[in-house]
Amino acid sequence: MWTWIRRIAVVAVLAAAGFGVRATLFAERPVVVRVAAVGEGRVESTVTNSRAGTVRARRRAQLSPETSGRVVTVFHREGDHVEQGAELLRMDDAVQRARLELSRRSQAAAQARYDETCVVARRAKREVDRYSELGEDIVSPDRLDQLSSSLEAADAACGSAAAQVELVRAEIGVVEVEIAKTAMRAPFTGILADVSVELGEFISPSPPGVPIPPVIDLLDPTSIFVSAPMDEVDSAVIGAGQMVRVTFDPFLDRSFEGSVARVAPYVLDVQAQNRTVEIEVELGDTDFAAGLLPGTTADVEVILEVREGVLRIPRSTLLEGGKALVLEGDRLVERTLEIGLRNWDWVEVRSGLRLGERVVTSLGSAEVVAGALAVLEDTAPGG
Repeated sequence: MWTWIRRIAVVAVLAAAGFGVRATLFAERPVVVRVAAVGEGRVESTVTNSRAGTVRARRRAQLSPETSGRVVTVFHREGDHVEQGAELLRMDDAVQRARLELSRRSQAAAQARYDETCVVARRAKREVDRYSELGEDIVSPDRLDQLSSSLEAADAACGSAAAQVELVRAEIGVVEVEIAKTAMRAPFTGILADVSVELGEFISPSPPGVPIPPVIDLLDPTSIFVSAPMDEVDSAVIGAGQMVRVTFDPFLDRSFEGSVARVAPYVLDVQAQNRTVEIEVELGDTDFAAGLLPGTTADVEVILEVREGVLRIPRSTLLEGGKALVLEGDRLVERTLEIGLRNWDWVEVRSGLRLGERVVTSLGSAEVVAGALAVLEDTAPGG
């Protein structure tokens, strides 16, 4: 009797233990998730450049000489600030100055001939006037005709001498222009970005159709702007005056405010698969802009619309179809949201969520689905 009772007790204990093991093995395991609280803040609608933008100078001159010659003086080097009209370099002008001296001496000789011939003309004029007043009773007509002919010849000689003086003066002007061309001057106030010539080198202007690298590169640091290509699909929503946020490769930890100064009136179709519209952006911090190097890479974000103090969630929490997973107690619940503005960081939520609710950010796991048992990462065992 007691033997049977003991056997029944052992079987009952073993059955209870087996049920406990099965319950432990097949119990629902919670998925570990990370969440973000629904908050309030600023959401912007933006568009970004399709390719990297570039810092440029609106006023930039790549200078080449107007005449050929050997460089005898280089007055400034890269990085120098120069005023408009400042002499940058000078070429040998000995030949031109010799011609100038010759022309000036020719001018002196021509002036002397002019003075001499015109004195004769004035004297002949007085003779004609005097004999004309005496009348035909005293002066014969032949004599008067002779004097008149002499006057005409003297006037012609005087006019010819005057023309010669003007011709030599024009020649002097030409030589002075040639001398001026041997000096390269700054067309505007700016900074020398490059001076690619040395003392004693021979330089010459570019022949038509044959590009030659410029001798001097001058830019105006007060005219710095950012040129950025925007996708043609965004051209309809971009306009002058819109606010812009700009980042530069050398200053990735900072962003700079600016505005759209100009939108190109045409689409660039250099690349058929990536047609773009060029925009020009002027920075608000002009002092910082003046220190930027032309050619620096820039990324542009045009701000189309801004809403302040709205419900928002991180963009990474948004599922396809405008849905999000919310942690309610220990379960994940799918919500359908009404979405407003959005950008790469934030999404405006018009309905479907309440302030403070927890939306799931760790959406990479296949186990993170609606209805799953969930536990926060920092409260999970070993977390």
